[in-house]
Amino acid sequence: MASLKEIKNRITSVQSTRKITSAMKMVASSKLHHAQVMIENMLPYESMLETILKSFLAANVDAKSIITKKREVKNAVLIVYASNTSLCGGFNANVIKKMTNTVEEYQRKGINVIIYPISRKVADKAKKLGYTIGGDYQDLAEKPHFPTCVEIGQELGKKFGKGEIDQVELIFHHFKSAGSQILTKKRLIPIDIEEAMDYDHTRDLKHVIANEHVQEYLKEQGGHKALKGERSESEAKEFNDNFIIEPDMRTILRALIPKYVNLMIYTALLDSNASEHAARMVAMQTATDNADDLLHDLTLTYNKTRQAAITTELLDIMGGSFQ
Repeated sequence: MASLKEIKNRITSVQSTRKITSAMKMVASSKLHHAQVMIENMLPYESMLETILKSFLAANVDAKSIITKKREVKNAVLIVYASNTSLCGGFNANVIKKMTNTVEEYQRKGINVIIYPISRKVADKAKKLGYTIGGDYQDLAEKPHFPTCVEIGQELGKKFGKGEIDQVELIFHHFKSAGSQILTKKRLIPIDIEEAMDYDHTRDLKHVIANEHVQEYLKEQGGHKALKGERSESEAKEFNDNFIIEPDMRTILRALIPKYVNLMIYTALLDSNASEHAARMVAMQTATDNADDLLHDLTLTYNKTRQAAITTELLDIMGGSFQ
């Protein structure tokens, strides 16, 4: 059994650790509040823009863009979001595991992968594993900066247009609540018209999403001719063509698509930032609770040991008095 001095020293050590974890929990909680406000303000706008753009691209046969066309993937880009520091539970480990699994999957198909790390943890792991790195964006993990996200979006858009890359995916944690962060992998380029819509891939009178089968049908029926009365009333319910295009489709797509790409990169960054602080807050709260439990057990052990020592001393005194 440990001596009273050893137990007391351990109690002091645990108390010091508890003060640190409790302070870190308070700091993470404060940062989470700010990050949560930012992502909650951004998500409705991003979701609506995504819905409008994808519905527009899906419902208009002529709305064809190079950024929406699927092609053989030879070079892929992964934008991976994590944190620069530890002590946030499995936040970084889960992201890195998802990244390595995705890279291995690509490599088995003979696809070259370029990593854009939005954190020091991801950058260090990617360098250690010998992955190709597209840039250094570690500062974004702590200080989200929209102009830098625009630079990344413009760079990737140019490379995609030149054929240097064929696909871009995002790996990040989606902030659902303070206690729930969902690890997400989402395709950014080319735009997936059917992905991440807020409702089912079925069409009705209120929410309409055209899929590839619908567009093929329109092609067979003569494009917009099929949208202008040359079909039955039941067929008319299957499509929503109430888009008024001004000044012209090319101008709209040139404005919407870059804005969508830039906004997706920035929103994923805010999502990851809020998720990091939430994960750290939960981890530090758990550590503080564990410290409290350990202090309770150590205090009981200390009292029992102290009482046993006092009893032994009393027995020795009493035994000596009878001699």
